[in-house]
Amino acid sequence: MFTDAQKTDIRRFCGYPAYGATPAGFDNWRFYQVYGLLEFRLNNLSAAETNVVLTYLAQLAALEFAVPRAGDGMDTDQAAVWTRNRHEARDRAQLFDDWRRRLCGFLGVPPGPALADGGITWVV
Repeated sequence: MFTDAQKTDIRRFCGYPAYGATPAGFDNWRFYQVYGLLEFRLNNLSAAETNVVLTYLAQLAALEFAVPRAGDGMDTDQAAVWTRNRHEARDRAQLFDDWRRRLCGFLGVPPGPALADGGITWVV
């Protein structure tokens, strides 16, 4: 069983917006089948599957933290023989998003709106 904080991270890493505490209005997670599927999976994984997801969470937390840290060396273009990767932030973000998609694949849910490739995304 996951804690509320772990479920929040899983939803976030999968690209889904905040879950919300109570039903309000008509534009929230309760009106999308994929949210229900994700919640069902989170509440019904086996112990072995839960451990896999926890491994993903640890890896994703490290990758997420590394993206903004890529900016630490952006003020230096070249120092001695070291030359920074001008695309480090982009490369780290792409790696992070790749792992996020892997988590979605393991959970059997499509990437959420925040992880869409662009264009129109339908969540039903």
